[in-house]
Amino acid sequence: MLTIDDNENDLLFTRIALQRSGVDFDIRAFERAQEALTWLATEPAHGTDLILLDINMPVMDGFAFLRAFEALPDAQRGHAVVVMLSSSSDPADRHRAAQHNSVRGFMNKPLDKDTAAGLVRLIGPR
Repeated sequence: MLTIDDNENDLLFTRIALQRSGVDFDIRAFERAQEALTWLATEPAHGTDLILLDINMPVMDGFAFLRAFEALPDAQRGHAVVVMLSSSSDPADRHRAAQHNSVRGFMNKPLDKDTAAGLVRLIGPR
């Protein structure tokens, strides 16, 4: 699993919720979307099944990441699905996220342990 968020505290709180969920998530965190994209493109055996993605980030925001991610060859995307994890309450952001084939959900921060445990149903058997 990848978590992509420019806020170090949000990354920490998300990691804690994931660890407390009771599901054995292997978590790799990135503060910059471009770094996550580069890692996905250069690690062909990354095995990433889920990406938790913030929307509002500098340089490359969540929607720019989605466009670039969906443009990657299948081998580089793997079977990863995306869940937007944002503080945005703008319905336009939800609608915009839903237009992307790789997006399987939209959740508001902070992530809690019960919601984190439910993420496993989006990625299938582990």
